[in-house]
Amino acid sequence: MSDSNPGAEPSTAARQPGKTGPGPSRQGGMLRSTAVFSAMTFLSRIAGYARDALTAVLFGAGPAVSAFVVAYRIPNYLRRIFAEGSFASAFVPVLSELKQKGDQEALQEFLDHVAGALLAVVVLVSGLGMLLAPYIARLFLAFAPDDAERIPLAADMLRITFPYLTFISMTALAGAVLNSFRQFGLPALTPVLHNLAMIAAMLLLGGYLDVPEKSMAWGVLAAGVLQVLVLWPAMGRLGIRPRFRFNLRHPSVQRVTKLMLPTIFSSSVAQVNVLVGTAFASALVPAAQSWLYYSDRLIELPLGLFGVAIGTVILPQLSRHHADEDAGGYSGSLDWGLRMVVLIGLPAGLGLVLLSEALTASLFNYGAFSALDTRMVGYALTAMSIGIPGFMLSKVLLPAFYARQDTKTPMRAAVITVVANVVLTIVLVTPMWLMDNPYAHTGIAAATALAGILNAALLWRYLRRAGVYQPLPGWLRWNLRILAALVAMAAVVVGLREWIGDWTAMTVLWRWVWLLAVVAAGAGAYGVVLLALGLRPRHLRH
Repeated sequence: MSDSNPGAEPSTAARQPGKTGPGPSRQGGMLRSTAVFSAMTFLSRIAGYARDALTAVLFGAGPAVSAFVVAYRIPNYLRRIFAEGSFASAFVPVLSELKQKGDQEALQEFLDHVAGALLAVVVLVSGLGMLLAPYIARLFLAFAPDDAERIPLAADMLRITFPYLTFISMTALAGAVLNSFRQFGLPALTPVLHNLAMIAAMLLLGGYLDVPEKSMAWGVLAAGVLQVLVLWPAMGRLGIRPRFRFNLRHPSVQRVTKLMLPTIFSSSVAQVNVLVGTAFASALVPAAQSWLYYSDRLIELPLGLFGVAIGTVILPQLSRHHADEDAGGYSGSLDWGLRMVVLIGLPAGLGLVLLSEALTASLFNYGAFSALDTRMVGYALTAMSIGIPGFMLSKVLLPAFYARQDTKTPMRAAVITVVANVVLTIVLVTPMWLMDNPYAHTGIAAATALAGILNAALLWRYLRRAGVYQPLPGWLRWNLRILAALVAMAAVVVGLREWIGDWTAMTVLWRWVWLLAVVAAGAGAYGVVLLALGLRPRHLRH
């Protein structure tokens, strides 16, 4: 890679004759779209952390919360298949291709049949999930004692949460259509309703249920209903309203299915690894699943704000470049996405590693959530944060395959990653479990992080081997600038953290004052060094 200025124009080798690359205006549009998506997601994450903080205060990290984690993660994983993940990865490129061709009738017919098939499948899966709830709960609590209260409780909650899959899949269909028309704000904002519904359910229903934690499950179901009620009319305002046609043999359905099936692992490999960790954690102390859940929720902040945002915005863009046979534009758009991940993902991961306990204490260490819970979640967060750059890179690299309607290559990477995660989990956790080490759950978090890095590395290797991505000039200088800024950021954060001392001994107000001060100081140091080394806002548009 060249060490010339990252703001330089792409070389002629990166462009096809007669094709235009991703010029400043187009990349500026991608930057604006990413900023809009991130801003809306930030509001969602704020509501999400309010929800998690309320969960910690009311319910702590006991067995009932662990049962909810199982009941929540299983339909949530299926959501990645039938909603945002696998379905969107197959649906958006085909929809973008039809949109580029300008055939409105073909687009409407495609949408009608895909919507009908999707609805039929998710209703069937939801019904089977409710019927088989006891067996599913037993599977994911396989290592729990036979008399564990978590198993029947998880089964009860699964019967409540499984219908959520139907509603969120319809929401995702509407969101994918809106994203294809470059309307990213509302789909990114609607998850706020998810968190608000769960908060309302905990506050309004918790006192009336035999097990107060069941209120979270009812909140999940209410959230699915609210989201589809908001997004479906927004899709109709575009002049596109799906009419459900149930024909699984229709060419449109078969095309999406053919593209979708290989993505089931590849687009949700992180969630598969989390499910693996959830099953292994059932062999540990009852609170282990809750500790991993809270740490995973904190990891979702940078992933949702930046990784998912960049990946969501870049997929329609890459799909259009592929449909136009614009190799230069395709490669340039991907290069921009990778630079943004390096710029944001590395400091995000480092910041969470350095401030894991401080962040956990500030968000959760109240009410039923003990100092022990804070420490255990902090250790898991530290281990899992190592994988943030890998998680974010995967979010950007996957659309590069899906835009070309190549779903088999990412599947190969996903299968290798999941197998590696299982092996790593066994290797890291088994010795600690045999020695009754109270920190055994950190081995699960570390295995998830390392598997995420492996997945990103495999995707990068496959993409470079295919020859569709040619890095633009300036990567060496870009990386050196960021490395210097990371060193400055770490020095500031560690110095302030050690000077401040124990966060759990502070009052609520001072925890937040010092946390925000340290975050601002670290971010300021990072930004100042980048500016001093010559990075300018215009470089983010290329």
